Amino acid sequence: MFKQFPNSTRCLLQTVALAGAVFFTVGALAQADGVRPEFMDSTQQWLDKAVAGNLPSGSSPLRMEITVGELDSRLRLAPCARVEPYLPPGTRLWGKTRLGLRCLEGSAKWNVFLPVTIKAYGQAWVVKGQVSAGAALTQDDVMEAEVDWAEQREAIISNPDQWLGQVANRALTSGQALRQGMIRPAQVFRAGAQIRVQVQGAGFEITSDGQALSAGVVGQPARIKMGNGHVMSGEVLDSRTVRLEI
Repeated sequence: MFKQFPNSTRCLLQTVALAGAVFFTVGALAQADGVRPEFMDSTQQWLDKAVAGNLPSGSSPLRMEITVGELDSRLRLAPCARVEPYLPPGTRLWGKTRLGLRCLEGSAKWNVFLPVTIKAYGQAWVVKGQVSAGAALTQDDVMEAEVDWAEQREAIISNPDQWLGQVANRALTSGQALRQGMIRPAQVFRAGAQIRVQVQGAGFEITSDGQALSAGVVGQPARIKMGNGHVMSGEVLDSRTVRLEI
């Protein structure tokens, strides 16, 4: 039986709101001359707390690993009584990123960027063999394994309903975790095919026959020619059915 897993990105994006409200209070900061600045430890603690406080609930939570890098060894930072962390525009606490640190109270204002790596380990669907481009994925093509969700920017596809029967956009190799952009919906009928049309309205449903004027992909619209010659558009439900709502 397939399991449901948490959304790949929700666990860390909420930490962005915390960044503007948390400050560090430190004494005179050590110069970057081989001595680790005092605010580095505070930075690590703040990141640990921010991530731990925003983990998703569920049966299979992500296991976070946060690594704070080092400042450029050439920097010479003036003493500062209050250092504020912040996220630069366009960045997020996910994968390889950076955290901004700026001095608010000191003899000289400064602003530096600290490299940060955030890993998010959790269960995912992983290719266990070779899948050719254009092939439809089956249950036999994947297995469950723990991977780093934050290793790439593309979101993990954790719900089996979102990949089962989908078509590989490119050749997939063993060990790859299924992510958005790797697969697409499968075409289930071609233009010219005879299909069944469900017409739904307020309090009624009618089933009729029609001819497809465009290829059909599950979940996407297709143009249908009805028996009376009218052309309509509806959502493809399966290999033989299109639903029209009026």
